[in-house]
Amino acid sequence: QVQLVESGGGSVQAGGALRLSCAASGYTSSTGCMAWFRQAPGKEREWVALMERNGRTVFTDSVKGRFTFSRDNAKNTLYLQMNSLKPEDTAMYFCAADPSPRGPGCYTTATWYEYWGQGTQVTVSS
Repeated sequence: QVQLVESGGGSVQAGGALRLSCAASGYTSSTGCMAWFRQAPGKEREWVALMERNGRTVFTDSVKGRFTFSRDNAKNTLYLQMNSLKPEDTAMYFCAADPSPRGPGCYTTATWYEYWGQGTQVTVSS
């Protein structure tokens, strides 16, 4: 059974940093697509970043240059390092997995991801 468990959220001031973790079990995260999404109150879930099987990462424009996405294969854990945080980054952040991607690339649409974590809250104050 695939499980994803996020951690690392919290409250920071604008300009601060947080590192989110996503621990995967029942599934080797490097064999599929992994992604981070976020959802702010009253808004739709938004794609933030993805990692393809070859380790290539892609980011939504609003976080480029500020967020990095990495993976520790030995721990089967993924990390979203978030720097220079802004109030508009405030949201619940979710880790998602697509264990069986149909091709070499990964999608930015939430419906393609089969497994989700419970989320971790990030709050950035101005």
